[in-house]
Amino acid sequence: MNGYVYMTASQKRGTIYIGVTNDLGRRMPEHKSGEGSRFTGQYGVQRLVWYEEYFDITDAIQSEKSLKRRPRQWKIDLIEKANPDWFELFRGTGW
Repeated sequence: MNGYVYMTASQKRGTIYIGVTNDLGRRMPEHKSGEGSRFTGQYGVQRLVWYEEYFDITDAIQSEKSLKRRPRQWKIDLIEKANPDWFELFRGTGW
């Protein structure tokens, strides 16, 4: 089963949330509607700014744990390497 590690943000260089899922197309609308997690709803952390796909969900879970241990600046650098303007990467269903 595939897995995704992802980061959402409230705005450029704002609050960052790191998550893991087996279905990013289902998970992002949950975050945007406030049902994704209490944290993302409370802080408005709904903009998908970075993600990585894995062919095995267990690898994605390990990556998420590793990413969460990294310093904030390291995470910002990772986001800006792939998405310098922190654009919303989620385009809706069927992406």
